[in-house]
Amino acid sequence: MMNKNELIDLLAEEHELTKTFARDLVDSIFQKITDSVQEGEEVAIFGFGKFKVVERGARKGRNPQTGEAIKIAASKNLKFESAKSLKETLNVKRRSRKK
Repeated sequence: MMNKNELIDLLAEEHELTKTFARDLVDSIFQKITDSVQEGEEVAIFGFGKFKVVERGARKGRNPQTGEAIKIAASKNLKFESAKSLKETLNVKRRSRKK
């Protein structure tokens, strides 16, 4: 799993950037995505995917410890839908070699 610091290090190394500049760049990108989805916009990055807010309605659930019925409030969640090209890249089947 790659974390944010590893991504920053990778960008800094690959593009000969300072780590501070790479961190500012990554933070800026994440903030722009966050700001856009908070305003209800869908963020589509060609060849990668879409980020969008989905609303979950209120529902009933159960407390797993007591079994007591509880109400779960409505909430908003961020959904990522990968682009077709990304899905295809992830699902490439390797051909077995014939002997």
